Amino acid sequence: MTKKIALSLLFALFCSHFSFAAEEAAQPGKNDNVSFNQLLKQLTEEYTAGLQMPEPARPADAEAAGVQDNRYWITVQASDRYVRTRLLEAGVDIVEVHKNKISGIAPKDVLAGLSQKGYTIEKKIPLSQYIKNLKDFPAADAAYHNYKETTDLLKTLVSKNSDIASLFSLGKTIENREIWCLRINSTAKGRKASGKPGAVYIGNHHAREHLSNEVPLLLAVYLLDYRNDADIKKYIAALDIYIVPMLNPDGVEFDIKTGKYQWQRKNMRVNSDKSVGVDLNRNYDSWFGGQGTSHYPSADTYCGTAAFSEPESLAIKNFVLARKNLKTMNSYHSYGGLVMYPWGGKDAPVENEKDRQVFIKAAGEMAKLTDYTPEQSNEMYIATGDTCDWAYDAAKIFAFTTELEGRGFYPGAAIIEKAVTSNIKAAVYMLSLTDNPYKILK
Repeated sequence: MTKKIALSLLFALFCSHFSFAAEEAAQPGKNDNVSFNQLLKQLTEEYTAGLQMPEPARPADAEAAGVQDNRYWITVQASDRYVRTRLLEAGVDIVEVHKNKISGIAPKDVLAGLSQKGYTIEKKIPLSQYIKNLKDFPAADAAYHNYKETTDLLKTLVSKNSDIASLFSLGKTIENREIWCLRINSTAKGRKASGKPGAVYIGNHHAREHLSNEVPLLLAVYLLDYRNDADIKKYIAALDIYIVPMLNPDGVEFDIKTGKYQWQRKNMRVNSDKSVGVDLNRNYDSWFGGQGTSHYPSADTYCGTAAFSEPESLAIKNFVLARKNLKTMNSYHSYGGLVMYPWGGKDAPVENEKDRQVFIKAAGEMAKLTDYTPEQSNEMYIATGDTCDWAYDAAKIFAFTTELEGRGFYPGAAIIEKAVTSNIKAAVYMLSLTDNPYKILK
């Protein structure tokens, strides 16, 4: 997949101005000697050349890639979040929530048991056929970054801002790819400890959610491009900022490897039944394996054999526990247009009243900036093993899940400008709280 970013996006990021109140040294990249303005021109020329997005996978493509896709798109009656939670446990990947029903993805073995358990299935269609019939599938997505392009851009950013930026790996994936983390800190690089309050932004827990890579990746571009802006300069001097744009690169690369999207959610673990993947956002040690998670290996919400069984989630665990200075976190997903906060894994609010109010007020402010809806994570359904539940429970980090906007997992390039621009505003707002989140209560 060639690159890159549409003219309108880069114009918004590099030509407009937002008013906001290494251990492993980066290697030279292909754009090492290119300024941001030159990069803008180059990327604009590439985008306007009419590059085509990968089309959705057809059955023949899946077979050619060695993939046996036995998943179905289904619509099931579900009256409330408790029914939705039980459907998750039964192995359904809930994608859309409607008034009295849900739509989502279920493998064949899960589908066979739903009727036996008393669920009313209103519609079922092979996933490959559902994808084929989509009328609003986007025409181009060359703007999105694959793993190599993401890595190259991170290295370029570091090489051009080596006084405050560094790049290091959190560890390796199942398929031996590095999980890159860009750090912005004026006094510490790589894994060196820092006493400054820390913020972390994470994208692409789920492979098919490519927009969730663009937001943190372009946040890094923005922070370094506007490093001399008064507010940004203040945050860079006072804070320890980490950006992990692509936590699940194996799944991302599989999703696009044939030039046809595969609707891959999980990582690339080969399970005991030869199915592929563990849902990384069910693999954290926050009531692991409990409500809202599936123990069917073929299910898209399969939690794995144990908490932190996957190298990708284990990398986040090790990263967080090694940094006692972390105060805030934002984990990006798509789609839904929500800013969510703990708890998601149990049917209760955060017990600490002061902390709960910080979550509510901060989510509300970020939702205003993005035009999303703020809510506790369990409003849709209860789901254990979640990143942000664990980060708050284990390290008392004020951790938020942002469900980005869109009408599907592959919304095309046109959505990037608005999603990135508004979410950068919310991300910078989170930086403004990171030194002392409790100040929002004053």
